[in-house]
Amino acid sequence: MLRMPDILLKESEEEIEHEFTEIRQAISEALDQLIAYRTSEGKALEEDFIKRIHLIEEMIPEAEAFESQRVNKIRERINNSLSGINGADKIDPNRFEQEIIYYLEKIDITEEKVRLKNNCAYFREVCRENGGNGKKLGFVAQEIGREINTLGSKANDSDIQRVVVRMKDELEKVKEQLMNIL
Repeated sequence: MLRMPDILLKESEEEIEHEFTEIRQAISEALDQLIAYRTSEGKALEEDFIKRIHLIEEMIPEAEAFESQRVNKIRERINNSLSGINGADKIDPNRFEQEIIYYLEKIDITEEKVRLKNNCAYFREVCRENGGNGKKLGFVAQEIGREINTLGSKANDSDIQRVVVRMKDELEKVKEQLMNIL
């Protein structure tokens, strides 16, 4: 290799500076394109998150529509179960009503719906904040999941369970995308 012509000759400072300028410009353009792509992708993800969180919020009234039916179904089921017991005619109706009210309070989902709405609103708020909020969004999504799960476990109604499954499906899509940005 050393016998090849001009192998040991130095390039002029001017040529080296020109090449550095071209390389620097190419790197700068590549970085600008990367930042533009990431910004565009981030906005698309934010829009998808907001859309899915909104879908979850829209399902809350769907679940509420089944609540009054659920109370009547539970009351009827308990009455039917008691009617088959010997001595059912001796049951104190006031005491029975108190027990029904106590049971219905235990399965009331009002608190979960309120917290779910608040967590969804907070998720949107965090989405709009500047900076890297991937982990924070993950934590909020986890809280949304807890409320959905509690709502489902307390519902004791197949119609509400179907709504809960759809909520979980939307939330799972949000969580999958969040894993891409963490």
